[in-house]
Amino acid sequence: MRLDEYVNIEANERAERRRLAKEKSYAIVDQLERFQHRFDEAVQGESMFGSVSPSIFVGSGNYPNVSTGILSPVGREDDAARFETSGAWYEEGVGIEDVFQRRTSLLNSNRPTDVASVGVDETGSVHDAWDGFVGVQREVAIADRPVDVEIGLDGTPDVDFDVSDDDIATPTGPRARAESAALGENPHVPRPVKKTLEDDDWRAQGAMNYLYRRGFDVYEINSVLSAGALGRAADRKLVPTRWSITAVDDTVGQYLRGTIRDAPSVDAVQIHRNEYLGNAFWVILAPGQWEFELVEMKAPGSIWNPDPQGGLWMSSAREGYEGRTGYVDETAGAYYASRLAVLEHLSEIGRQAKALVLRHVSDDYWGPVGVWQVRESVRDAFGDERAESETFGEAVRGVTDHLPVSLAELRRKSEMASGLQTSLGEFARSRTS
Repeated sequence: MRLDEYVNIEANERAERRRLAKEKSYAIVDQLERFQHRFDEAVQGESMFGSVSPSIFVGSGNYPNVSTGILSPVGREDDAARFETSGAWYEEGVGIEDVFQRRTSLLNSNRPTDVASVGVDETGSVHDAWDGFVGVQREVAIADRPVDVEIGLDGTPDVDFDVSDDDIATPTGPRARAESAALGENPHVPRPVKKTLEDDDWRAQGAMNYLYRRGFDVYEINSVLSAGALGRAADRKLVPTRWSITAVDDTVGQYLRGTIRDAPSVDAVQIHRNEYLGNAFWVILAPGQWEFELVEMKAPGSIWNPDPQGGLWMSSAREGYEGRTGYVDETAGAYYASRLAVLEHLSEIGRQAKALVLRHVSDDYWGPVGVWQVRESVRDAFGDERAESETFGEAVRGVTDHLPVSLAELRRKSEMASGLQTSLGEFARSRTS
C-alpha cells in the first residue's frame, strides 16, 4: 500500500476515535463539585471512610521521604476498576477530559513514609511489612481486583489540581491525610504473584519478566513493584510510581529484545501510524539488526511546550543492537513506553528491525494523562493496514511531508534520519537508482 492511501484510511479511523472521545467530554469544575458532595456523603463518624481501592500511589518528591497513598473512587465503588490506569482506557477511547474526570474521582488517602526506614530491619526492606498502612497498601497492590478498605482520615481532602512531576506518570486527584487503614476483605492474589513473593532470592528483573510471560501486563507488574513486593528480600523497598512505570517498561523491553536477538529481519520498509489525544505517532520499520530511536516534536501551546509563541521543541534518544546502559533523560518515560510497544510487535512476529518512532505532540494535547497513552498508541499502530517504501530514506522523506519539521531539521536531530545508520544495501540501491 502506498503511503498516501494508508494516510487516508488511517485518517478515517482517527476521526472515529475523536468522535468517541468527544462524547466522553466532562466539565472538570463541575466534577470537582460532585466529588466534594460524594465525599461529604461518604464520611462516617470520626472521618472514617469505607471504600474500594483499585490501586496505590507512591510519590517521588523528596525521596526517600515520600508520600504513599491508597487510591479510592469516592462514591463510585461499584465501578472501581474503571478508575485504575490501564490499556482499557485506550480501548474505551477516553478523552483528556475523561482522564481528568477519573483523576478527580480518586481520593489519595496518603501519609508520609521514609522509604529507608519503613521495613522491619535497618535496610528499610518491606519484605515482611504486612501490617498497618503500608501493609494494607501492599495488599491492594498485589490483588487482581479492587479491594474493600476502611481508612481513617485526618480532616477533609485537599482538592488541589495543580500539575506536578508525579502527575506525568499516573493521574491522582484530591489528597487527604490517612491516620489508619484496614482491610474489609481478604484480597485475591494470583498464584504467579504469590510465587514471586515467596521466593526471597529472586531478583526483581527476573520476577518482572516471569509475570509478563505469565500474561500480566506492565500496569499490573508496575503496581506490585511499586509496593515493594518484588526482588530479593533485603532489597524490597517501596518504589515511587513514576520510577516503577519506567523500570517495568525498561526491564520487559530488555527481555523482549533478547527474544529477537537472533531473529531474521523484516523484509521490507514498513510505515505504521496512529493518533490519539493530540499525539501522532509514525513508526518506520526497516530491514537490519535491532536499532531504535524516538524523536519527539512538541508544538508550541502543547502541555510540555506551553508558550504559544515559542518554536517547536524537539528531543531524541536512541540505542543500537546492544541496547543502552544509561537512563534516557531527554525523552524519559516515553522512550521506554514506545520501545516496549515496538518490541512487543517484533517479538510477536518473530522479526527484528531498525525502528524509528516519530512523535508529534500537537496543541490539542493540553493536559498530561501519563505515558500509558504513548504505550497504547504505539501498540495499536501495528494494525492490519500499513504502508511500504522501497528504502528507509524514501519512507523518512514521505513521512516528513506530514510532520511540522523539514527533512533537514529532522536529520539534525535524528541519527537514523541523518543517514548515519544507513545500511550498505540501501546505499547501493540509492546509488543505482
